[in-house]
Amino acid sequence: MRIAVITGASSGIGREFVTAIDRQEEIALDELWVIARRAERLEELKGECRHPVRPIPLDLSEASAIDAYRAMLEAERPEIALLVNSAGCGIFGPFAESDLEKQLNSLKVNALALVAMCHASLPYMKSGDAIVNVGSNSSWQPVPYQSVYGAGKSCVLNFSRALGRELRPRGIHVMCVCPGWIKTEFQAEAEHDTYIRYVDRWYEADAVAAQAMKDLKKKKTVSILGHPVRRQVRLVKFLPVGLVMKIWCKQQGIK
Repeated sequence: MRIAVITGASSGIGREFVTAIDRQEEIALDELWVIARRAERLEELKGECRHPVRPIPLDLSEASAIDAYRAMLEAERPEIALLVNSAGCGIFGPFAESDLEKQLNSLKVNALALVAMCHASLPYMKSGDAIVNVGSNSSWQPVPYQSVYGAGKSCVLNFSRALGRELRPRGIHVMCVCPGWIKTEFQAEAEHDTYIRYVDRWYEADAVAAQAMKDLKKKKTVSILGHPVRRQVRLVKFLPVGLVMKIWCKQQGIK
């Protein structure tokens, strides 16, 4: 059995990846394994996809979720043609005033669970298979008032690049998706409007997934939607870190 595994599949970019992968003609799949906390949202995907869908309700902030996933793989012994790690969450605001448990959960989901999903999946991947990890435009710089979220996404980018180099001899490709501001449920849960006042441009989740699938075909190691985001990434590479953070804070009206 040849499958694609998508985390964060109940909404946002993850759900759009399910749709984009389901429509792909180039990737031969027998089943889509979709992972998220909300079982009812995953069940809805059965009626929306051409491929058979296996809903797997798991909370990736819990270590037991990875154990359950490993057990399924050991029982089924599939080939994972494509793993998409799209599950994510975050907290915006001053770190010292934030809920520590929520901040730690964001690290667990954004970084630790992503690493664990890769480790659990790799024994079931062959040459020609691929991993797509969803990072962020925040992956490229320290982001005040998104300090933990940005640090976690920086981990995703650097881990993806290093893992991709390690897996090159095995023929397994790794790509990191680094989108800008996306209209998803994530923004509401992160209390976006309270602390983030300036957004240069919003992008749609389906456009991010579509661009990522195009870039995956081209074997790119990083996928970025939108020329403004690409320009910003190039600029950040050349500016001093202190200046980058100063500009960010000024944009948000933060001293």
